[in-house]
Formats: sequence, C-alpha cells, structure tokens
Amino acid sequence: MSEDASMLNLSDEYWMAEALALAEQAASLGEVPVGAVLVRDGVVIGRGHNQPISSQDPTAHAEVVALRDAARQQGNYRLADTTLYVTIEPCTMCFGAMVHARVARLVYGATEPRAGVCVSQLGLPEQGFYNHAMVVTGGVLAEQSSRLLKAFFARRRR
Repeated sequence: MSEDASMLNLSDEYWMAEALALAEQAASLGEVPVGAVLVRDGVVIGRGHNQPISSQDPTAHAEVVALRDAARQQGNYRLADTTLYVTIEPCTMCFGAMVHARVARLVYGATEPRAGVCVSQLGLPEQGFYNHAMVVTGGVLAEQSSRLLKAFFARRRR
C-alpha cells in the first residue's frame, strides 16, 4: 500500500468513527443508529444523525441532515469537493440528495441489503444518466456499524 493510500484509509476510518459517534447519539434518542459527517479539506462542514421520528420528518435521514447542515453553514446547496461519511449504505433518497449537492465522494460502513442502492440493490453509482458522478467506497468500519445496528434492533425486539 502506498503512503497516500495508507493516509487515505486512516482518514476514512477517522471520519467514519465520527459518524459512528453520531449514530450512537441517534440510538440514544430511539432513532435507527445512522450517523453522517460531511468533510471538505480535512474539516467537518456538516453533521447529522437519523431523526425522522423525533423531528416528525420522513426525510431526516443522517445523510440529508448532514447535507442540510453543511449547506446552511456554507451558504450554498452545492457542496463540491466534499466527502460524505455515513455508517450504512445509503437509500435512494439520500443518494439522490448527494448527487444534487455534488458530493465528490461517498464513504459508507455497512451494506444495507434491503434498501442500499450502491451495491446491494440498484447500483446507482454506476448508472450513466446522472449529471454528476461520485466516487464510492464501502466497508469502512463496516463491522462496527453493523454491530451497532444489530444491537439496536435486538433491544427493540425485546
């Protein structure tokens, strides 16, 4: 592994750990534990965790909340040259929001077999009909992300 690749992996794991902390915050509020951070030039410009229940907003997924936070802070809905770190493979809505925001790179943790649209279902990043392409990396701290989700749903079933 080159030195650049090593630094990239270290950075991906670092930022995914930040997203995992936000996912834990969501779980503590009774929300499905998903967290997201949007990073530009080594600085977090947006944070979010799932909150559709508490906000009574079906679009308040972690990714959308992070994009909204960043857009407000940046004063621009276009969030070019950013990387979004999210603990689980995004759904259709969230992937579409990233395309519209012009996120350059998506890094996710665990796959989502039922509704994930990057590799699990639709393969949206490979579709040629979008006016923006994103680089996608999956599996970063996937075990930790998966464990958090499984523990949350096990507690709910009890």
